[in-house]
Amino acid sequence: MDTRTLDLDKIIAGCKRNDTQARKELYELYAPAMLGICVRYTKEKETARDILQDGFIKIYTKINTYSGTGSFEGWMKKVFVTTALEYLRDDKSLHYHTEISNYQESIEDFSVSVVNELSAKEIIDCIQELPDGFRTVFNLYAIEGYSHAEIASMLHIKEASSRSQYARARQLLQIRIKELFSKK
Repeated sequence: MDTRTLDLDKIIAGCKRNDTQARKELYELYAPAMLGICVRYTKEKETARDILQDGFIKIYTKINTYSGTGSFEGWMKKVFVTTALEYLRDDKSLHYHTEISNYQESIEDFSVSVVNELSAKEIIDCIQELPDGFRTVFNLYAIEGYSHAEIASMLHIKEASSRSQYARARQLLQIRIKELFSKK
């Protein structure tokens, strides 16, 4: 075991004992990465920060449920994704009402190499511009790696809806990226 693993084990044990210093260390260690997850699900940075705080409160209160098997960071990511989804559900942001018919133009000349010309920030901005429902399904499937069946269960939708929302999100992203690239 390396020193980092031992330090993390010590921090986790401290958090399980409600040690304030251990909680602070855990926050400082993981807040930047977890904020990245929160930002992917919301359009506003302040909302992402609120979700981050809610997520850490859940981590602190549920840390005793972490069994020590599997990746602690993976366990944390699931907590933050769930927290973001709960926020979106409570905020009624997961309504899939955006009409896709306006986006039926052909994108046959779109090349994946176009993405290589854009910065990570430009790509993230494109994802954040998606309607809430599309963005949520896109994040869960393409970035978090959940299956459409898992997404359907998490969002209380049909699996076919998840597939459809993902396809529509991809189409909108391709159009937006193509627009950005044509401006360069």
